[in-house]
Amino acid sequence: MTAERCTTLVVDDIDTKRYIIGSWLRRAGHTVVEASTAAETWEQLAAHQVDLVILDVRLPDMSGIEVCERIKAAPPTASLPVIHISASAVDVTDRTRGLRRGADAYMVDPIDPGEFLATVDAVLRYYRARQKAERMAERLAAFTRTSLAINAAESFDRVAEVAACGAFEIFGTPTAVFIMPPHRRARRTVSLDGTPWHRDFPPGVFDWMARCTGLRDTTGTEVVRIPADEWRAALPDTAAQGDVVLVMSLVKTGRPPICIAIQAPDAMDEDDAHLLRQLGQTLALAMEAMRSYTEEQLISLTLQRSLLPATRPAIPGWTFAVRYEPASDQAEVGGDFYEVLDQGDHVLIAIGDVQGHSLHAATVMAEMRHALRAFADEGHDAVTILGLLSRVLQRYHDNETATMCLMTLDPRTGVLHVANAGHLAPLYIDEGGARYGKGGGILLGFPVESVGTEEAVVPPGGTVVLITDGLIEDRGIPLSDNLERLASIAADVDADLEEFSDRVISEFGPREDDVAFIALRRDP
Repeated sequence: MTAERCTTLVVDDIDTKRYIIGSWLRRAGHTVVEASTAAETWEQLAAHQVDLVILDVRLPDMSGIEVCERIKAAPPTASLPVIHISASAVDVTDRTRGLRRGADAYMVDPIDPGEFLATVDAVLRYYRARQKAERMAERLAAFTRTSLAINAAESFDRVAEVAACGAFEIFGTPTAVFIMPPHRRARRTVSLDGTPWHRDFPPGVFDWMARCTGLRDTTGTEVVRIPADEWRAALPDTAAQGDVVLVMSLVKTGRPPICIAIQAPDAMDEDDAHLLRQLGQTLALAMEAMRSYTEEQLISLTLQRSLLPATRPAIPGWTFAVRYEPASDQAEVGGDFYEVLDQGDHVLIAIGDVQGHSLHAATVMAEMRHALRAFADEGHDAVTILGLLSRVLQRYHDNETATMCLMTLDPRTGVLHVANAGHLAPLYIDEGGARYGKGGGILLGFPVESVGTEEAVVPPGGTVVLITDGLIEDRGIPLSDNLERLASIAADVDADLEEFSDRVISEFGPREDDVAFIALRRDP
C-alpha cells in the first residue's frame, strides 16, 4: 500500500474541514473520498476499497467514536485504520476514550499539516506491516494444508491436482503444474478457480523451462519471472494474463523436474517467492518418493510374476486353476506364492506367504520357492520339506517368518496328505458342502518345528481351495466372519474352474494385500 495508491475516507460534517484535510492528503498522493454523516460513511465504505479513515468525533447523526467502534467490529473493516480528529472533544479524557474504543490515533484542532501527514504515514506503516503478516500467515496455513495433501495423495494425477489447487489457494492467481510421471506422457494440471483440470502441452516445454531457470544438468530449486510474451510463445493456450512466476525443482539427476507456474501477483515480494520455492520442493520430493515407490513396486511385481509357474502340469483326471492378484494400486507387494509340481506318482501343491510387503519379501519368497523345488526333487516328504525350509529361514533370514501349506496328492486315488506350517487350512468342497481342514503348525522361521498334518480324500467332483490371507483380511471385520463368507461363496463350484476362481476373488473386491489362490478339482 503506497501513498499513491492509498484511498482515504475523510468524514466530517464541515465542508471546509473536509476540503482542507483532503487537499493535504491529495498533495501527499492519496485518493480521497468524502462523507459528512455516519450514514454516508457506510455508503462510501461499501462503494470504495478504503485504506484509511479520517473521522471527526462529532457527526450530526452519530458519535464518531461509535462509528469507529462499528468499523472495528465488522469483519470486512476490522483491520481498517481510523484516525480521530476533533475541535471540541479535546481534553485528555476525550482522547483516552477515543483511543480505547478503537481509534489508532487521535488529533485535535488546530492540526499542523506536517504532524498530520506524519501521523497518517505512521498509522499506514503499521497497518501495512500487519496486513503483510496476516497475509503471510494465511498463505503459510494454506501451504501447510497443501503440503499435507500432497504427501497424502495416492497417484501422480492426484498429487498434481492438489499442488495446482493449493498454489491457487496460496497465491490467489491462475496456476499450472507440470509433471512427468514414469512411463507416461507429461501432464499439465491447471487451476483457474480452485478446480483442477488436465491438458497436454507442446513437447520441449520442459527443456525450455530448464533453460529459463538454469536447471539443465544440476539439482536444486529455482524461481524466475518470465515475461508474458515469452510464456505465451512457449504455451500459446495459456490462461495467464501477464507475466508468470515459475518454480522448477529437481531433486535427483537423471529424473524429470517438476514445475509450478503462477500468474505473477500484483505485489510479490521475497517472502512469496520463498513460499513458492518451498511448494516446488515439497512437490518434487513427493513426486520422487512416489516415483521410487512405483519403480520398486513394478520391480517386485515383475519379480513375483516371473517366479510364479508359467504353466501348470496336466494331471489326468484333475483340473487346476491358479491366481496371483497383486494388491490395489498403492499397496506394497508381498511374498505370496503358489506352486504345483508333478512328481510322477504324486503332485506337490504349495501355497505360502512370506511376512512383509516389500521388495525384500518378494526376494525371500523367491528363495523359498527355489528351495522348495530343490527339496522336492531330492525326494523329501512334505513334513520334511517344511522343516528344511524353516531352517533355511533361520539360517539366512533369521528375522523373517513365513506360512506354508504343502499338500501331497495321489491323483489316482484322490488321497491328499496335508502338511501345514501356520497357514490357513484348505477348504474342502463336495456334495456335502464346504468345510475347512484343521490347519495348525508353527510358522516357518521359528526354532521350534511343529507341522500340522491331516489326511483327506477328494471324491470325484470334489474341489479343494487354498488361499493366502490377503483375500479375507479386511480392517474391522473378524477373520472368522470372512472365512465363513468364503465357504458360503465357494460352496457352489462353477462348471468352469477358471470362472469359479474369478468369481470367488471378485466377491471380495479390491484387496490391500496380495492374494494367491489355488483351486483343484477331481473330475466326476
